[in-house]
Amino acid sequence: MNITKFGHCCLLIKINGKTILTDPGNYSDAQDSVTGIDIVLITHEHGDHCHTDSIKKVIANNPGAMVVCNSAVGKILDGLGISYTIIEGNATSEVAGIAFEACDGMHEEIFEEMGQVQNTGYLVNNDFYIPGDSFHVPEFAVKTLALPVAGPWCKFPDALRYAIALKPERAFPIHDAMIKEGSLGFLYTATKNVLGQHGIEFIPLNAGDSAEF
Repeated sequence: MNITKFGHCCLLIKINGKTILTDPGNYSDAQDSVTGIDIVLITHEHGDHCHTDSIKKVIANNPGAMVVCNSAVGKILDGLGISYTIIEGNATSEVAGIAFEACDGMHEEIFEEMGQVQNTGYLVNNDFYIPGDSFHVPEFAVKTLALPVAGPWCKFPDALRYAIALKPERAFPIHDAMIKEGSLGFLYTATKNVLGQHGIEFIPLNAGDSAEF
């Protein structure tokens, strides 16, 4: 599995001969010109994960791409005239030969009910897990975790505890676009040190980086 981080939560994943784009949001634009995408995976409707202008460009450049999302995102796509496949709750399904398992979990609190939307994490190919904006612990095992590390709803200690609770073999950072670039070194070093004590390999992955998992 090869993963390229376009920025924030937008990832390009090449796995089993297929290419998956996750959460095309408004904190990155590299996704707007990519071709060869088979599946677009969207965890929830917030603009940093589901940017309508980007989605329209992605589908225009990849007319055969299939979108996987939850019902709330589906309502937005209805307005764009884009078809989709709903996988939510704790459902499992196969799309383009790739296995998906959903895990709905409450969006972490920004402030009281502000920003509370349906949030669906996805386990891809029984390996890679992207949780969206939730620290809900799924019942299934996770090997590779896309770990949210920052945001108005995210405390750094909670991110670390979440990774420790999931016990993946490895993790890399997402949801970090709002952090000043000069601060990432400390954050990633601290994360690597703490998770390493729990047997979890942490791979610092900045926007534009690619890695084999």
